[in-house]
Amino acid sequence: MPDAVVIGAGPNGLVAANLLADAGWSVEVLEAQDEPGGAVRSDRGVHPDYVSDLFSAFYPLAVASPVLARLDLAAEGLRWSHAPRVLAHPLPDGRSAVLERHVQDTAAGLAGFGPRDGESWQAMYDMWCRVGPDVVGALFAPFPPVRAGLRLAAKLRAPGGLRLARSLALPVRRLGEEEFAGDGGRLLLAGCALHADLAPESAVSGGFGWLMSMLGQSHGFPVPVGGARALTSALVSRLEKRGVAVRCGQRVASVVVRGGAAVGVTTEGGETVRARRAVLANVSAPALYRDLVGEEHLPSRLVRDLARFQWDFATFKVDWALSGPVPWTAPGAHGAGTVHLADGVDGLTRFAAQIATGQVPSEPFVLFGQMTTADPSRSPEGTESAWAYTHVPQDITADAGPDAITGRWDEREQQAMADRVEEQVERYAPGFRALIRARRVLAPTTLQAMNENLHLGAINNGTTALHQQAIFRPVPGTGRPETPVKNLYLASAAAHPGGGVHGAPGANAARAALRRHGLHSLLHRAQRV
Repeated sequence: MPDAVVIGAGPNGLVAANLLADAGWSVEVLEAQDEPGGAVRSDRGVHPDYVSDLFSAFYPLAVASPVLARLDLAAEGLRWSHAPRVLAHPLPDGRSAVLERHVQDTAAGLAGFGPRDGESWQAMYDMWCRVGPDVVGALFAPFPPVRAGLRLAAKLRAPGGLRLARSLALPVRRLGEEEFAGDGGRLLLAGCALHADLAPESAVSGGFGWLMSMLGQSHGFPVPVGGARALTSALVSRLEKRGVAVRCGQRVASVVVRGGAAVGVTTEGGETVRARRAVLANVSAPALYRDLVGEEHLPSRLVRDLARFQWDFATFKVDWALSGPVPWTAPGAHGAGTVHLADGVDGLTRFAAQIATGQVPSEPFVLFGQMTTADPSRSPEGTESAWAYTHVPQDITADAGPDAITGRWDEREQQAMADRVEEQVERYAPGFRALIRARRVLAPTTLQAMNENLHLGAINNGTTALHQQAIFRPVPGTGRPETPVKNLYLASAAAHPGGGVHGAPGANAARAALRRHGLHSLLHRAQRV
């Protein structure tokens, strides 16, 4: 009988299992899919000569994460690679807002959009250098983040601190208008905010756009050499050295609850795996509470609050094997690992408004990844392994475009939406479609089938909006990994601090389990050694 059972071998589950093993616990990890990794996987399914990341691809949060840093995954062979440029947002007139590897280069480029915009970006980055480590520490710590929060609060009381706090609460449209005279800085902030489901007019979208932009400036948007799977392989390798088994193809059907406590799990195959001390669930909150535990074991208030749980946007993704580099009209997009495609902040607002009203966007905001540009090992020299994703509503009521997409996502709808994404790319890179050797379409239903945590491709496991963050995540009054069922812990991105590949929800769950058994200090001693 292991001390703990971890449900799900995504990055959060693997981090949780590593921390428990570091503290001396015996652990068993059960994964429904045929391979570990969750949303951190890669393959050669588009073309045998091209490596494609199935889900996540760029990892600024991973390289900034103190959780992953303490695991020393470099010792397991993990290596990072960077594109020459971090991020570009080209405009139809050939100009491009570019987030460069060095802040002075970013500032110089933005100065071409507004007379003092370069200075504004430099000032924003200087403030990040002052408070960024404490922001990251507070973000990734268990809620409430006492130590990092106190350090951050002290800095916010210093000159300029309250103004920063106000800026982070602003909608990203307003933040961009206050800080930049031209479009360049505004586009970088707003495009980064749309990595989550935050419209340019949403409260705290300015804070999220600032966080992702500044992480890109300080850490870049790196990728694992050889594909996203390399990050998963490093986590699994570390576990195996500690004697932990990751059992794939083992779908958990229920959590066994006795006397109000979790004592193990049962699989769809009928096997019961008992846990001496804890069950950690790297699954979505609705799946954990409704499907695996059952409402009869939960407080009625939690059951009612689950009815208000909000998913983030659904996702539609296309992978390509390209015979050559993307022919961007804007020179600044060449050499960028990530490219944002939208006609300015107004285009982002129209895109988000159409999703909010249940419509498939007529001109999708496209996040485009040039993976060979970021890591030359991904495809043969002179070619490009590329992908793009965009968002659509979870519940589609109409199609703002011409294709009558309903959300059935049959073959016709998948191909029509993929063509719409390609048409958006073609606007900024004429001749793009002539380079396509092969493509793969991953509709929202496909993404969910490949990873059940991605409900129709909801990559953040619940909205990033303020009403479902911190103490409100996943439902009001939670905010921590402990659940109403004793010895059961929520270890997925449905828990604070939410989506992204950084391992914090898994680490928080592991520490909560260890703390309950008086072993939290043992983990710290083991990691220091």
